[in-house]
Amino acid sequence: MTLRDLLADSPDNSLSGIKWHTLKQSIVKCLLSIGDATILELSTELQSSIPTISKAINELLADELIVDSGKISNSGGRRPSLYSVASDKTFFLGVEANRSGTSFGIQNLKEEFISIDLDSSFILENTYESLMEFCDRIDTFISDSQIDKSYITGVCVNLSGRINSKEGFSYNYFFKENRPLVEIISEKIGLPVYLENDTRAMTFGEYAQGVVEGEQNIIFLNYSWGVGIGIITDGKLYYGKSGYSGEFGHSPLFDNEILCHCGKIGCLETEASGWALVEQFKQALQDGRKSAISIDNNASAIEQYHKILSGALVKEDNLCIELITRQAGILGRALAGLINILNPELLVIGGDFSRLGDFVLLPIQSSLKKYSLGLVNRDVAMKKSILGRRAGVMGACRVIKEKLLTPLT
Repeated sequence: MTLRDLLADSPDNSLSGIKWHTLKQSIVKCLLSIGDATILELSTELQSSIPTISKAINELLADELIVDSGKISNSGGRRPSLYSVASDKTFFLGVEANRSGTSFGIQNLKEEFISIDLDSSFILENTYESLMEFCDRIDTFISDSQIDKSYITGVCVNLSGRINSKEGFSYNYFFKENRPLVEIISEKIGLPVYLENDTRAMTFGEYAQGVVEGEQNIIFLNYSWGVGIGIITDGKLYYGKSGYSGEFGHSPLFDNEILCHCGKIGCLETEASGWALVEQFKQALQDGRKSAISIDNNASAIEQYHKILSGALVKEDNLCIELITRQAGILGRALAGLINILNPELLVIGGDFSRLGDFVLLPIQSSLKKYSLGLVNRDVAMKKSILGRRAGVMGACRVIKEKLLTPLT
């Protein structure tokens, strides 16, 4: 038996069979949550008798789903054993797909990467053929990792745009026949699948393993091709009613008559985003501005975008830097409004643009000081993400674990 089998419905449909299966599920979920535990601790936590817990533990040991981690010392008498989930048979797969590429990562229970690929060349497109290729890429990565597929407890896929993670729908990519995307992918790859917004997953990754140092109220800015935010309040991700929170880039802030990709006019992204940067750079060249870099008009917009970022980061091209610092100042002003409303402890700057360091951080910080309330501004620290492209797959793996820990009903 694998952990995935245990977390599925009971094979015994009798009332006693379902009750016994649920108890073993509860023991494993408790061990996933608190780590090592004795039979007495599990009995107290689950409000079940010691003999009953002991019997369930023995069955879980026989199925090799948990292990005896050794005895603990006490003041006298028989020393109890500590039990934990078998770490060599429990893995989580995080996948992030966007217009810049695809990232994969398999983590164990200790949140260590067993296999990782942050530079897959697959480019996401909103077609059925792209979806099937995407599923094939997931299977290929699992095969290349040499991890037994049955030990992968679940897969979390991060996509940009409107994501209803509760029902498994994506409304920007692969929306087909009103059928949950998680069902389609799960059928194709043969694993349980969860769906998450890419920025929210990055936020969770940064919260779990990044620059966060105990802060419980956080805004994470994903400044890349598009612009989104993730929000953590009291240590928990904020989703909103259906999971559409964080669409910061579609705040209608400008009377510029520029059509946004969302179909509206004057969104924040029309002035500050990767795709806006490409348009601004092209317009500047048409207006006679000079640059040390040139872009191939036959290249994709994504390729042009990365070349402009590289122009600022590597060549320190004046035009690239000027356009980017102007955008960062605009973002800082918009963020000032959020800070005034939410009063967070920490603002984390992530995404592709964060690699430019002070070219982005300083104008954001300057705008925050200029436009936010002084008392509120003094409450918030600003940090640059340290995880880079790992943030999304880290967050995805953590999402799976959190889903597993959902109380049984």
